[in-house]
Amino acid sequence: MTNDIKERIRQRLDKLNLSMRSASLEAGLSDAFIRNIVTGKSASPRGVNLTKLAQVLRTTETWLQDGDGPPDAPMGFRPVTTTYIPLISWVSAGELGHQESVEDFSFYPTVSASDLPEGDWIALRVDGPSMNKISPPDSIILVNRSDTRLVTNGCYVIADETGQATYKRYRPNDDPPFQPASYKVIPAPSLEGAITIIGRVRRSMIDM
Repeated sequence: MTNDIKERIRQRLDKLNLSMRSASLEAGLSDAFIRNIVTGKSASPRGVNLTKLAQVLRTTETWLQDGDGPPDAPMGFRPVTTTYIPLISWVSAGELGHQESVEDFSFYPTVSASDLPEGDWIALRVDGPSMNKISPPDSIILVNRSDTRLVTNGCYVIADETGQATYKRYRPNDDPPFQPASYKVIPAPSLEGAITIIGRVRRSMIDM
């Protein structure tokens, strides 16, 4: 067993008869990604890039990074995919309702989540008790901006024409249809003008 991740990458490439370029592209990375690691031009992969590389090399992240365990992924093994999601402010969320240009989230801190479906994800920290049946205050919700189809009892981040963003549950038979889900008596939001669906909330996370 070698302690060099570069040698482990070469070993898997040889076993799978993959070129560095084809494996890089299959992982959804730049065509020179693996070559730069193997030649020492880039640092060892971490985070989501390590996950992608382990998947295409049919191995585990643990073996690829540290050499621990068997090099071949077990039968039926499905590597855990980790997504790094920008944690933005509620003000920024409201701005997404009327912003047409491609947003640059590179300066925001990120949170990580495992095994999310494909999507355009943002994270928001919950402020207040209006959705505390689902997401207590200070929990973090993960919002898929690619999913804007309204489903009864689905939870959404929405914005009105003033840029006010809020997190509510969709109840089409209620007036208004976006309602709190709280153990407290909290009125429905007062929204102005047309409503934009920022995205559907698919996960709520809280530290204990």
